[in-house]
Amino acid sequence: MNSRATGTARRGGTGKRIVPVMARSGLATRGVLYVLVGVLAVRMAFGEGGGEEADRQGALQELAGKPFGGALVWAIGIGLVCMALWRLTEACFGTAGPDGGKATKRLAAGARAVFYAVVAFSVLSFAAGEGGRQSGDEQSRDVTAQALGWPAGQWLVGAVGVAIAIGGAVIAVQAARRSFRKHLDMSGVSPRVRKAVVFLGVCGGLARGAVFAAVGGFITYAAVNYDPGQARGVDDTLRTFSGTPAGPWLLVLVAVGLILFGVFSWAMARWRKV
Repeated sequence: MNSRATGTARRGGTGKRIVPVMARSGLATRGVLYVLVGVLAVRMAFGEGGGEEADRQGALQELAGKPFGGALVWAIGIGLVCMALWRLTEACFGTAGPDGGKATKRLAAGARAVFYAVVAFSVLSFAAGEGGRQSGDEQSRDVTAQALGWPAGQWLVGAVGVAIAIGGAVIAVQAARRSFRKHLDMSGVSPRVRKAVVFLGVCGGLARGAVFAAVGGFITYAAVNYDPGQARGVDDTLRTFSGTPAGPWLLVLVAVGLILFGVFSWAMARWRKV
């Protein structure tokens, strides 16, 4: 029996029904956030944002201002909880695929579970009105400042920044290599739809990787200079793209890529092997 089959057996019949629901709910939720952040970034590029922040907090504020906005924000938080729980099951029982039981795969799933748990907590805090309304840029600077004050904090912050930057580079490389295709089950789907999904995965993954790499670079720079003010969240990072010689068009390109990644997440919610 391979590792994947073993993991499935350990989850049991109930798990086989619940885990796919959690996975697809989480992926669909991730897609909503990325589409909203991308739209906000496009507005920002053309000076139409009105002070809106192109990050998770900005996306939540955008949702909260809509009819039934409070319920929508709660739904986002619950979807992210589902995402964290799905990744946790992968860490415990292995991921889909013949090599899903490898320690590296399970460790990566565990790291994703922690990441999405933190994000889910932030969103649910926002929904409950108990904090979480601080901008992403402010959160990044505050957390960096606190961490720099710890023993060996400068090294810790630097290590986190380097890890995020490397993670962004890995995301981009995997997208360019179309590694995500092994996670999809699109049997019976037309070639045109398959090509469209691959296009979304490549373009979206490259944009997402670029943003992560840039955020990690700024955190590393803040550690090297012992200056928490140099750390930047997603919003400030996106704004730096518009300050390049390419002007706002680079920001537009990245923003459209984030929207495409959001749509790709919806495709993953439909065809992801779980």
